[in-house]
Amino acid sequence: MNSEIEVQAKVKKIVDRYEGDKSALIAILQEIQDEYRYLPKEALVFIQQEMDIPLSRVYEVATFYDAFSLKPRGRFVVEVCTGTACHVQGGINLLETLERHLRIQCGETTERGDFSLERVGCLGCCSLAPVIRVGDDIQPYLTQNKIPRILRTYMAKKQGRKRG
Repeated sequence: MNSEIEVQAKVKKIVDRYEGDKSALIAILQEIQDEYRYLPKEALVFIQQEMDIPLSRVYEVATFYDAFSLKPRGRFVVEVCTGTACHVQGGINLLETLERHLRIQCGETTERGDFSLERVGCLGCCSLAPVIRVGDDIQPYLTQNKIPRILRTYMAKKQGRKRG
């Protein structure tokens, strides 16, 4: 875990790159999210102090956008589409299969921090249903039996190997 001083030092570098421009709040939050895979409370408080933005405004922006998280996320965020097309094609079954294989519930992160599992309304890939997104990768035409291979592929990426 990072100490408050380490968080402040990293956030200060990010804020300084934007020269304290208040209109850059979203970009600053994105960089912090990229660094930590979530927005630490210490970072939000420090932004408020450094940029003279009310803390309520910082939290308002941080909680408005789904891309931001106030709790740690896994290295790989698995988003299961449950929009109409994916739902009809078995999206909920994929979610349940992922919960079993990852041994977590939707909205949780695996113990080692490898995967977070989230449900999303629509990924905009209706013609490829059902789909999940892992990081930036769309996995189309999924069936439950493809889930273990996909998870193994990402675990191999984590370990620096390529695997099919």
